[in-house]
Amino acid sequence: MTENLEYNSERSKLIIPEYGRHIQKMVEETVEIQDDKKRNEMAQTVIKVMGNLSPHLRDVPDFQQKLWDQLYMMSNYKLEVDAPFPKPTAEEIEAKPEPLAYPVNSPKYRFYGNNIKKMIDEVSKWEDSPKKEGLILTIANHMKKCYLNWNKDAVEDKVIFDHLYDLSNGKINLNTKEEDLSKASTLVRGKKHHHNSGGRGRKRKHYSRGRKRN
Repeated sequence: MTENLEYNSERSKLIIPEYGRHIQKMVEETVEIQDDKKRNEMAQTVIKVMGNLSPHLRDVPDFQQKLWDQLYMMSNYKLEVDAPFPKPTAEEIEAKPEPLAYPVNSPKYRFYGNNIKKMIDEVSKWEDSPKKEGLILTIANHMKKCYLNWNKDAVEDKVIFDHLYDLSNGKINLNTKEEDLSKASTLVRGKKHHHNSGGRGRKRKHYSRGRKRN
C-alpha cells in the first residue's frame, strides 16, 4: 500500500494553488490528449469545473476569459484547443503594470494639499486682472481654512500670505495688498466664538474675497 503513496516533493508544482491538485492533474491530462476533438471537449469540461468554484461569476464574459487564461497558465501554455478567446502568452499574463507616479506634497506645507499647489501654479501664469486677484484671495482664504483645520489656534493673515508667497516661488505677494482675509469664524463652521459683550450684538459681514484694510 505504501508503494502508491505520492509525496508533495514528487508532484509537479501547483501553478494556481486555489484550484488544487485535482484540477491541475485534469489540465495536465488534457494537454496529453492527442485527439483534437476529445481535447477540446476535455478543456470545456475543465472550464466548467473551474467555474463551479465561483458560480456567481461563471456566466460573466470577462470571467470566462479569465478562466481560459488560467487554464492556459496551468498548462504552461502548452494546451492547444479551440477556445472562444485568443491564447495569451506568458509575457502578456506575467507582465507587471507600470508603477503609478506617487503624488508629492510640498514637504513644508502638507496640510494645504496638492490641489492648492496646482491652483497656485496655474493662477501664477495668468495676466494681472480682477479675475486673477479674486481667485488669489479665494485661494488664500481656503489656505487659511486648511490651516485652521490643522491647527485650531488662530492664525494671522501674514502667515498665510508668507506661505502663499513661498508656494508661488515669489510670484504672488499679498503682503503688499491692502486686503484682509475672512475671519476664522466664517471659515471654520461649528467653531464657537464667545464674546464678552452684554448684548446680543449685531453680526458683522465678512466676505470671502477679502476686505480693505484701514
